Amino acid sequence: MGVVPGVTSASPPCYVSSMQFEGKTSFGMSVFNLSNAIMGSGILGLAYAMANTGIILFLFLLTAVALLSSYSIHLLLKSSGIRAYEQLGYRAFGTPGKLAAAIAITLQNIGAMSSYLYIVKSEVPLVIQTFLNLEEKTTDWYMNGNYLVILVSVTVILPLALMKQLGYLGYASGFSLSCMGFFLISVIYKKFQIPCPLPEQEGNLTGSLNATPVSTSDYQNGYTILQAPDQGTCTPSFFTLNSQTAYTIPIMAFAFVCHPEVLPIYTELKDPSKKKMQCISNISIMVMYLMYFLAALFGYLTFYGRVESELLHTYNKVDPFDVLILCVRVAVLTAVTLTVPIVLFPVRRAIQQMLFQGKDFSWIRHIIIAVVLLTFINLLVIFAPSILGIFGMIGATSAPCLIFIFPAIFYIRIMPKDKEPLRSTPKILAACFALLGVLFMIMSLSFIIIDWATGGGKSGGSH
Repeated sequence: MGVVPGVTSASPPCYVSSMQFEGKTSFGMSVFNLSNAIMGSGILGLAYAMANTGIILFLFLLTAVALLSSYSIHLLLKSSGIRAYEQLGYRAFGTPGKLAAAIAITLQNIGAMSSYLYIVKSEVPLVIQTFLNLEEKTTDWYMNGNYLVILVSVTVILPLALMKQLGYLGYASGFSLSCMGFFLISVIYKKFQIPCPLPEQEGNLTGSLNATPVSTSDYQNGYTILQAPDQGTCTPSFFTLNSQTAYTIPIMAFAFVCHPEVLPIYTELKDPSKKKMQCISNISIMVMYLMYFLAALFGYLTFYGRVESELLHTYNKVDPFDVLILCVRVAVLTAVTLTVPIVLFPVRRAIQQMLFQGKDFSWIRHIIIAVVLLTFINLLVIFAPSILGIFGMIGATSAPCLIFIFPAIFYIRIMPKDKEPLRSTPKILAACFALLGVLFMIMSLSFIIIDWATGGGKSGGSH
């Protein structure tokens, strides 16, 4: 869930129509921008998702979510002419519609920032440990993820988030995608280098990777242990169902959310047309679809049932001092750290739309919103039990709204009845699409709540 270079941050006020704004972005750059908007840290959890669904079911679910995302962008474009998601909500339902869209975007981006900062919290101690060539973690403050995530937030993220215009966005976007490309290449390479079954490391590899529910102290060690299906073999599973499968769809839906950025990119497009923008969306989704599938497949085929919810941790168990994995870890950390201030900007804009609409720019308000948001997200990351809990809950609530429900109901409301009657095929399809989103939200939340309530060994302590 990256944010678009030079679009979301530096965009004119939300009420500016796309007809009033002359776009200058080329077709290729727009594909790059939207691909970056789609790409997020969710890619790190997809191998674990595949371990809990099997290769065939994973491929089916990923394909379904990608196609549904493309269709929802089609609905957004058909009902647009406006450069911001919130204003589309306002056009459809007035202030309640605008508030609903702003709240969903806020939740979605807070979820994204939480997941990025969680990676910082869990990975920085391991990077420091490897750099210092330490066999075991020490109790020093600079090895404590909770202290380090606060330090990174204050020294790197906050100063960038306080900028009035995020002019470096284009560079950050390109760098972020190239880092993730490096991550994918490394995952494919490691598949052919790491033996199966895995070698024992200090006699504790099997014990730690097959761990049952863990206590809170395990999270302070810089990583989270989750129990994957107990396969213990090097045979891939093609179809798997367990309590963790409930998390798979929300993680995938979270991975394809780019909808708040579609309209600003459309506005910035040179010689814009809805057909051209749909083509850009389809290409971007296809590129990310292939990247997600390959990262999940090769990550899963390296570790099978022993893969963890955060793929990089699993490599750490094989060889904590692997130079390539250290480079990958640094690349991913740099990418996600630079992405946090970018993702914070639309949340601040949404908050200002909800609480301070029509007021002139104020540095005090600008700074206070950023500080409050970062403080809240740091508290969430320090006390939230695991990255899957963040992905699962946020993905199960805001993602269905942004992908399924809002595009469909906005389309039904905005398209004139004389052009498309309420019982016309496109509107019936849109209504079914919205219903699918509601069902998806209820189903995902139900599974997650039941899993937590029963303490099914995989959520109570492990998420």
